[in-house]
Amino acid sequence: MESLVVRPGIIIPERELVWAAVRASGPGGQNVNKVSSKVELRFDFEGSAALAASVKARLRALAQHRLDGEGRILIVSQVTRNQPQNLEDARQRLVELIAQALVVPKRRRKTKPSRAAKRARLNDKRANSQKKQGRSRAASDD
Repeated sequence: MESLVVRPGIIIPERELVWAAVRASGPGGQNVNKVSSKVELRFDFEGSAALAASVKARLRALAQHRLDGEGRILIVSQVTRNQPQNLEDARQRLVELIAQALVVPKRRRKTKPSRAAKRARLNDKRANSQKKQGRSRAASDD
């Protein structure tokens, strides 16, 4: 297994990635009991020197449901009955997850509705109220 290139300048060394092959579930006949094609890829992102602290924090939030008991990201792939293809799929999914964490979200700026927007909202409310009042029965003069 080689180092994982997320994008130029960000490379996850292969020593930080640990993978294991286990028996896959599902159809496959007698062969499924003999071959370990399912891949579990673990990445200890907290101990990684390749990622900044802010990226690690975003990655922790993105992958909160994929963390194992030791705080490592666990990615499982059993898409195919081929171990190398499953390993490549798991590596690709990890790259996509890290790439998502690299994107810095825009800060939200507080805004107020404009005077025209307030006036339009109140006019709509008034028109709606009049429309509904028009549906009611007129009071009888008995």
